[in-house]
Amino acid sequence: MSSDNPPEQPADQTPTEELGDDVPAHVRAGFRESPVSFVRRGGRLTDGQERGWSELSGRFLIDAPRGSAETSVHPDARFDAAAAFGREAPLVVEIGSGQGEAVLHAAAEHPETNFLAVEVFIAGLAKTMLGAEREGLMNVRVMEANAPEVLQTYLPEGSVSEVWVFFPDPWHKSKHNKRRLVTAEFAALAARALMPGGLLRLATDWEDYARQQRRVMDAAPDFVREFDAEPTAWAPRFDGRVLTSFENKGKRRGHAIRDMLYRRV
Repeated sequence: MSSDNPPEQPADQTPTEELGDDVPAHVRAGFRESPVSFVRRGGRLTDGQERGWSELSGRFLIDAPRGSAETSVHPDARFDAAAAFGREAPLVVEIGSGQGEAVLHAAAEHPETNFLAVEVFIAGLAKTMLGAEREGLMNVRVMEANAPEVLQTYLPEGSVSEVWVFFPDPWHKSKHNKRRLVTAEFAALAARALMPGGLLRLATDWEDYARQQRRVMDAAPDFVREFDAEPTAWAPRFDGRVLTSFENKGKRRGHAIRDMLYRRV
């Protein structure tokens, strides 16, 4: 999800040199040396969102064991999709699901598929759970977590049909570009989680970030383009993506929306 004014440093990222000597070795070794996927944003929940969080978490929230930070996932934890959803089905993971617009729409359109929404904005997760309850969508689960850790260890290798990254934080100031999510390291993590032939769908309204994403993914050894091979080409708009508030916001600013689609080889 996009953010216009990102802070200098994610709230739950701490340099390892600031950890005390009494911190266990396994925590120190696993503490984040690289940027998290999104800045954790709590904020004040509305009364309805408070109800959603308190009453619906038991049904929709995946409460993974934590690692060394608030949104980290313990490296030994593993996701059991069949247990979480009560069935075997293809799994789609949306990273940075925001208010849940895209994942709820997709879940309603594709009841045969399971959807996991990964987000750190708890008001957005609460709204997603409320939407899932309202629409009777039992094929949606949400998770408050740092996405790279979910891809790196929590999801079993080769267990995901599609990974979606729609309108990630652009970190548009040049000094913040290093915090962007889509990097060569991210591509390797996505490849690990995706099954052979699985799809990675990307979309952004920031031109320079779109070009960076395309360069990264074109160079990723585990992926091939599923759109025009012309170097300057973009994929057609993913017709399964509902028009969200973030996409509308970008369009109002005059930003072109650029899609990319890659297949795990």
